Amino acid sequence: MGKSTKGQRIGILTAGGDCPGLNAAIRGVGKTAIVKYGMKVIGISDGFTGMIHNEYRKLREQDLSGILTMGGTILGTSREKPFKSDIKGQKEISKPALIRKHYEQMELDCLVCIGGNGTQKTANLLSLEGLNVIGIPKTIDNDVWGTDFTFGFDSAVNIAAEAIDRLHSTANSHKRIMVIEVMGHTAGWIALYSGIAAGGDVILIPEIEYNEDKIAEYLVHRAEENKPYSIVVIAEGIRNPMKDRSAAQFMCNRIKEMTGLEARETVLGYVQRGGTPSPMDRVLATRYGTAAADMIARREYGNMVALRNNDIVPVPLSEVTNKLNLVGPDNPLVLQAKNMGTSFGN
Repeated sequence: MGKSTKGQRIGILTAGGDCPGLNAAIRGVGKTAIVKYGMKVIGISDGFTGMIHNEYRKLREQDLSGILTMGGTILGTSREKPFKSDIKGQKEISKPALIRKHYEQMELDCLVCIGGNGTQKTANLLSLEGLNVIGIPKTIDNDVWGTDFTFGFDSAVNIAAEAIDRLHSTANSHKRIMVIEVMGHTAGWIALYSGIAAGGDVILIPEIEYNEDKIAEYLVHRAEENKPYSIVVIAEGIRNPMKDRSAAQFMCNRIKEMTGLEARETVLGYVQRGGTPSPMDRVLATRYGTAAADMIARREYGNMVALRNNDIVPVPLSEVTNKLNLVGPDNPLVLQAKNMGTSFGN
C-alpha cells in the first residue's frame, strides 16, 4: 500500500439537516479507520461551525458502539456555509482560512464531510483550498448528483408510506379525498416512492408540471366509478401560487372548489427526518463509511463516495457540485405507475 496508514488523523463532521443514518455513517468511518487501519479519529462538533471555532473531540472505538440504530448525529450539525459569509467583527480572517488553520492545528490528514448538496459543494471548495477531503452523501430527498441513493431516503420513504397507509382507512371510512404532503423542495423522490409503495392515486412532484383540470377530472371520474375515496400524494415543492399556505392546503382547497368532493390535507413535515434509520439505510451508511476509510487509506482525496449499480465507487467532488439528481418524466417508475392508472396531473 505504500506509506503506512497507522497514526493518520482523520476528522469527521456532519453538516446540513439531520437525517436517519448519520450515526451509522460516523460509525462506519470511525470503526474501519481505527480497527482496520490504526488511524486516529477526531469528531468535529456541529458541522463546519466546529471547524471554524476549533471544537472537536477524539473518538475512541468504544465511543462508536451502540450508535448504529440511533437517529440524529452524536457530533451535532449546522447549516453553516463557510464560503458564503464572514465572521462578524473578524473580517481580517475568512471562515475558510480559519478552517484551514484549525485543520492544520488538529494535524488532520483528511476531513470526512457527511452531508447533502451544500455540504458536498463546501467539501469541493475546501479541496480546492488544498485540504484532503472525502464526501459522504446523505439526504432524505435523494437529490445528490452522482449516486443512485443517499442514506436517509429509505427511512423517509418508510415513514411517509406508513403514514399514507394509515390515511387509507380514514379516507375510506369518510369517503373523502386525502391530500398528503411529503418533503422534497426540488426533487420528488419521496413522493414518487412513498406514493407508489402506499397506493397513491395521484402523485404530484416538482419535476412534472401538473394541470389542475386534469387532476379534478381524474378524481371526479374515480368517484363516478364508485371508488369511494382517493389518495393524493404531493411533494412540498410543487407549484403553489399561495405562498402563505402549504402545498397540501392549496391543493386540497383547489380540489374541493373544482370537484365539490370532500377533501382533507395532512403535512408530514419533520417527522420524516427523525428517528431510527431503516435497516437499508444502516447498511448503506455503513457501506459509505467503510468505503470512505478505505479511500483515505488509498489517499483518494477529493472524492465523494457513491453508490452506482450497487457498487461503491469514488466520484470527484468537482463533478457533484451544482448538480441535482431529479426525477425525470420518463423515469421507469413514473411510466410504470402511469401504466397502472396513477395520475401525475399531466
